Amino acid sequence: MQLLNIDYVPGREIEALGIVKGTVVQSKNIGKDFMAGMKTLVGGEIAGYTEMLIEARQIATKRMVDEANALGADAIVNVRYGSSAVMQGAAEVIAYGTAVKFR
Repeated sequence: MQLLNIDYVPGREIEALGIVKGTVVQSKNIGKDFMAGMKTLVGGEIAGYTEMLIEARQIATKRMVDEANALGADAIVNVRYGSSAVMQGAAEVIAYGTAVKFR
């Protein structure tokens, strides 16, 4: 499955099948959340949260691709990601785009 953040597939004619999306709400365990809180005192990257968001993006992307596969898509164009804090230590990540079929 091709994933592109442009609205076309170079060299291919496409037919739009519809919007597809994948979403996940991910959190870290209490121990890592405590360590992240300690890190805010000294500054720097909070690796536990970085890992959490990377994993969440991967899950959201897979769910989006699964939805596109169910439609018989060959590619997803205009792929975008969004995130928001749902509660302390938990974030929602959404991946979305337009599923397309090659002509």
